[in-house]
Amino acid sequence: MIIQDLLPNTDTSDAPKEGKASETASPGREPLKHLLIGSPKAVTSTIHTLHRLGYADTAAWSPLVPTPNPGEVMSILTRYILVR
Repeated sequence: MIIQDLLPNTDTSDAPKEGKASETASPGREPLKHLLIGSPKAVTSTIHTLHRLGYADTAAWSPLVPTPNPGEVMSILTRYILVR
């Protein structure tokens, strides 16, 4: 796998929008799930940083969900990457 396969698709002509239900698996693409676990501030900050870097829209992440550990939450993002 090449790192560029993880970068956002800059060709917007037929690319599905991030965070929308239209982003689904297609031939050659597999789901990759990102899981952030930490304090609400750390998880939210990381989500916003990834958005500023152009990796994922903030709305593409799940809502913050409490973990069994006090003061800890998690959020998940599913992206579809090209696997060769």
